[in-house]
Amino acid sequence: MSKWLPLLLLFSALAGATPQRIVSLTPHITELLYLIGAGDRIVATDDASDTPPEARRLPHVANYRSINSEALLAQQPDLVVAWRPAQARMLEPVARLGVPVFYSDPTDFASLSGEMRALGQLLGVTTQANAAADAFDARLAQLRERYGNKEPVRVFYQLWNPPLTSVSGIAWPAQAITLCGGSNVVGEAASPYPQIGIEEVLRANPQLIVAGSQHEAVLEHWRQWPMLEAVRRDALVLINPDQLHRFTPRALTAVEALCQAIDAVRHP
Repeated sequence: MSKWLPLLLLFSALAGATPQRIVSLTPHITELLYLIGAGDRIVATDDASDTPPEARRLPHVANYRSINSEALLAQQPDLVVAWRPAQARMLEPVARLGVPVFYSDPTDFASLSGEMRALGQLLGVTTQANAAADAFDARLAQLRERYGNKEPVRVFYQLWNPPLTSVSGIAWPAQAITLCGGSNVVGEAASPYPQIGIEEVLRANPQLIVAGSQHEAVLEHWRQWPMLEAVRRDALVLINPDQLHRFTPRALTAVEALCQAIDAVRHP
């Protein structure tokens, strides 16, 4: 109940009016709004919103570092949808002017469908939103059932290099490793995006090394350590970051690819 209390307050602020001019401030939000049937109401987005293709033609009022409040207000929105962890503070001046704001804040794969349903209710597109959420929940359950209880595989996820950076905790790639029955070799790190020394990876000796990238060269540096089991197995795998790193149902396509890569290590 507490998670959706802000939504109930937002309904009160809108006083029964269904928003018709929406500003979406992150790529995952833009994609979700199109998915649930409200894409035709978006009047502006951020620089990185590129899915679906029609979103690219909309005006931009934000980037990953800042929000242009003047340009946003010029669009005369009756709803702004933003990502709470990164944008709540930046939007305080806009919210003080009385512009309703819905904050997206999915913390795990399971919570995404609840957010889709809440947006559907807020925007009067419950049928399409619920159908999309149901399809997501069903696919998520299938992946968990198929891969979640198999023999663990030691996985190192290379988020960035240099500096060599990985994922732990509730970061989506870390959750995906667990969902697939993998064992994240830096899963206990205090930071969700820890910087890792090569020596730590060598000690953990991952059976699979994965990078969130579409460029094969980003994993080639590992071949200078042929004693690593992942290198010996040639288990160096790329995963589409635009899928896995975005909080949308498309992430499950990348999760399935990761599950298959982990399973290939189990059954070479």
